[in-house]
Amino acid sequence: MSLRGFHIVFVALTTLLSVFMAAWAIFWAPADAEFLKPCLMILGFGGCIVFPIYGVFFYRKAKNLII
Repeated sequence: MSLRGFHIVFVALTTLLSVFMAAWAIFWAPADAEFLKPCLMILGFGGCIVFPIYGVFFYRKAKNLII
């Protein structure tokens, strides 16, 4: 696997991890985690938005590279 392919897979996995983190914070986080729960939700939803955007920009840029 090339470095470019590994990077695309890594971006996809981090996006899935962000989805899982946001879902865990919403549905399964303990009720007494008053500070942790909103922080994980914000970080999870932020990752769900930022990582795919970064992946698209990287894919467009890496498509023109000859490695």
